[in-house]
Amino acid sequence: MKTTLEALVAYALERGLIAEEDRTWAYNRLLEVMELSHAEEGGVSGASLAALLEALCDDACRRGLIDDTVTARDLFDTKLMGALTPPPREVRAVFRHKYAESPQAATDWYYALSQDTNYIRRDRAARDLKWKYEGAYGSLDITVNLAKPEKDPRAIAAARLAPQGGYPKCLLCSENEGYAGRLDHPARQNHRLIPLTLGGQSWYLQYSPYVYYPEHCICFNSCHIPMKVDRGSFVRLLDFVTVFPHYFIGSNADLPIVGGSILSHDHFQGGHYEFAMERAEVETKVSFVGFEGVRAGIVRWPMSVLRLTGPDREELIELADRVLTAWRGYSDESVGVYAETEGTPHNTITPIARRRGTDYELDLVLRNNRTTAEHPLGVFHPHADKHHIKKENIGLIEVMGLAVLPARLKKEMERLREALLAGEDLRADESLAAHADWAEELQKRYRFTPENTEEILRREIGRAFEGVLEDAGVFKRDEAGHAAFLRFIESV
Repeated sequence: MKTTLEALVAYALERGLIAEEDRTWAYNRLLEVMELSHAEEGGVSGASLAALLEALCDDACRRGLIDDTVTARDLFDTKLMGALTPPPREVRAVFRHKYAESPQAATDWYYALSQDTNYIRRDRAARDLKWKYEGAYGSLDITVNLAKPEKDPRAIAAARLAPQGGYPKCLLCSENEGYAGRLDHPARQNHRLIPLTLGGQSWYLQYSPYVYYPEHCICFNSCHIPMKVDRGSFVRLLDFVTVFPHYFIGSNADLPIVGGSILSHDHFQGGHYEFAMERAEVETKVSFVGFEGVRAGIVRWPMSVLRLTGPDREELIELADRVLTAWRGYSDESVGVYAETEGTPHNTITPIARRRGTDYELDLVLRNNRTTAEHPLGVFHPHADKHHIKKENIGLIEVMGLAVLPARLKKEMERLREALLAGEDLRADESLAAHADWAEELQKRYRFTPENTEEILRREIGRAFEGVLEDAGVFKRDEAGHAAFLRFIESV
């Protein structure tokens, strides 16, 4: 039987991470990482990558090389995979070769590499809970992500203003490529980047290790500069979908509360996936004088989305910039929209770009981050009655119709199911108290049984997320909101 190290080398050969002539070198590199002069006979063979790495981490723990913690194991198994990952020059050369065949061939190969090197941990991604919610706006994607902790919006805002230090400065910096990591920063020896030029600037392409949806990619500025949505953003977004016409790409908004979880480094997110918002139709067509080549309209969506479509990139960029400029300074007291209060700006846009055949398309999602005493985390943010389901910022991914819900929900919903079936006092259990008002309302509408409880809870979580998106819409989906949206469009 092969030793575990030999099995890992065989895996690397099978996946094309190394060539046959690298076999002895790779085996000796793994011995070095394991701090062994030779490998003992026996071990794990014929197992999955996760099982091989787990066995090697177990051995390292037994011999006192690492602590038996999740963080220490992650640092160590990434170091092992880093010894088998091709260097950046080879990765980039193969990508260029594949791109000459087709853009999709290049990204297909790069995405497979990111999984084969365990940068994207297939075993963890497979444990995420995923289901569909068929609601008023189409089929929404609901996910409970078990790999990433929930963030408080106030912590995200504080991180944006915190002094930038350390190395790398953040999780997106190019200096992460090959970095060994530390207890407060993940290891990235198995991380490889693809350089791009967008809007005349140096950017990089990578995949998200959390892979919320198929081919979830991140595109980031080579310089560590804060998020900023401006005319240049539209140029870079359309540059990206010119280079990768099979991908969508979008930018989080650049203000706290309505932005994503990282505001300190300018970046986009994209991928090869069709979200519910992309399938949503234009319900009210509008036009802009001087932009007759652009088809425009209000999208039937819980948030406030203006869609621009046309073949002329420059015309789309010019109109999108005018919309952004108008929105930055726009107020409508009748619907609670204020451009600024006490000198603090509130209006920005979440833009998303895609191709439709030869046409380019931009969805401009209007955002406002004003807070009040009634809504201290944001007026156009998940309201307090939904914080038990979703409290974190509504960023680009949620805007498009995919809920990224906190890992805590898995255990809480399992416990809630038990409590509902047993008729327990929901407020007596600290882990369920936050869900009590919601669950008691559900008890008025449903008769819970062992067969239907999980299905009901999933459906109602989806309904709550739909409500979260409605909370985040600056122009509500009623007569007054529609009229207000049209007034803004007229102001452009």
